Amino acid sequence: MTGRIVQVSVSAGGVPKTAVARAKVTAHGLEGDGHRDHEHHGGPERAVCIFAVEAIEALRAEGHPIVPGGLGENLTIAGLDWNAVVPEAILKIGDELILQITRYTSPCVNITRSFLHGDYSRVSQKRHPGWSRVYARVLVPGAVSTG
Repeated sequence: MTGRIVQVSVSAGGVPKTAVARAKVTAHGLEGDGHRDHEHHGGPERAVCIFAVEAIEALRAEGHPIVPGGLGENLTIAGLDWNAVVPEAILKIGDELILQITRYTSPCVNITRSFLHGDYSRVSQKRHPGWSRVYARVLVPGAVSTG
């Protein structure tokens, strides 16, 4: 699959995540990125959170005040067939970084402000298949940057 990184985002913990030009990615996620809730976020199987910019744009067209990084995603990607970004899919990013999708993310109350009427279930894979963010494990560490 070929796509383009629109935004790389990190935060000390919580959302929204802030755009950075470049980040090193290890088995534990992006350097400089943290999580407040380690039970539901982070760790090797949830090292990187990814979302499609096309989904963000479609949600904005529905009136949701969503922005890249606003749902806690580390990588906002353009140009992928999001229906093919499923558990077990492999993404090669740049010259080194290789990720494997592990699962769909479950939306949580912390992303409420990104949705009209706080309806964050709009990005629930169970309620709206094809609209969820995904988690990935790092198969080969490397750097990621926009472009």
